[in-house]
Amino acid sequence: MSTLEVVHGPRFRSARARRRIHGERAAPRPIHAKAPLRVSFAGGGTDVPPFPAQEGGLVLSAAINRYAYGALAPRSDGVIGVESLDLGLSVEHPSEDELVFDGRLDLVTAAIRKLGRGGFDLFLHSNAPPGSGLGSSSSLVVTMIGLLCEYHRLALTDYEIAELAYSVEREDLGIAGGLQDQYAAAFGGFNLIEMDGEKVVVNPLRIPDDVICELEHNMLLCYTGRTRQGDHIIDDQRARFRAGEAGALEGLRMQKRLALEMKDALLRRRLNDFGSLLGEAWEFKKRMSPRITTDFIDEAYTAALAAGALGGKVTGAGGGGYMLFFCPFQRKHRVAEALTRRGGVVAEFEFAPRGLATWSVDA
Repeated sequence: MSTLEVVHGPRFRSARARRRIHGERAAPRPIHAKAPLRVSFAGGGTDVPPFPAQEGGLVLSAAINRYAYGALAPRSDGVIGVESLDLGLSVEHPSEDELVFDGRLDLVTAAIRKLGRGGFDLFLHSNAPPGSGLGSSSSLVVTMIGLLCEYHRLALTDYEIAELAYSVEREDLGIAGGLQDQYAAAFGGFNLIEMDGEKVVVNPLRIPDDVICELEHNMLLCYTGRTRQGDHIIDDQRARFRAGEAGALEGLRMQKRLALEMKDALLRRRLNDFGSLLGEAWEFKKRMSPRITTDFIDEAYTAALAAGALGGKVTGAGGGGYMLFFCPFQRKHRVAEALTRRGGVVAEFEFAPRGLATWSVDA
């Protein structure tokens, strides 16, 4: 008879580890993991250094039911095999090979170097491509850390997992970006994330179930059909902030104010206000860098408002990826039609209350 154990976060000791404690011999079991992607409502950009250290960052975001998935199957020969379904790449590292960054699955290599190697096969897949604006790369790193923590029997908190993921992406690999995505993936749910320098505080929001249902009832994601080169946008945003450009400074500072106003609107059940504030957040986000929007994004946004959307924005750094819209339900299908006519790919979604999850199955 099979047994199933679900572990939400590597803070909990696995069944395999418990059997070792009690002296039983446990056969290696495959380990599975998933971490949610996220949508950012307001505050994006204030999490990108050096702004958090100088003025403090503040982001309002929520995890959604799109995931980065991973599976780890232990093997006894010390070889590491990695397959990425999204990138169509497979690599194998013999036990005696040094793990180096060679442009092939470097995120995986960095995570293994951080947490320790062994012998295993890794399989990775995400519901969204890199550069989608949904934090997919960070969710993938959080998923890998979850798998490796279970494999090495490491008990880490959600904060420690997010900090490790940030270190892998931003420090080890030098990938431009902010602080929010790793925490959204590790914690899940709705969060107001505060950043003061390198210190991050995640404030979970207790949004009533009926409010969450109404949000899901009225919101749409629209894929623009292209991913963005977010590093160039982020570099431009940083340069404008460092230069003290008035528009960029106003855009960043207003993001913090709007994150608080949108949080209050959610908690006070003022959802139409929330939808309008989403559009206001987009208008100020565009002031942070002229590269954030494109002709297609501007045309799609104008069409969505004309069809009845109250507000919307790009969900990531900009330049492409996904757009998020709030629409009165009676107009939602009209908004979807308008976006589809312009080449957008429209999808509904639900929010994800839980962050990183790992589990193992005895076949």
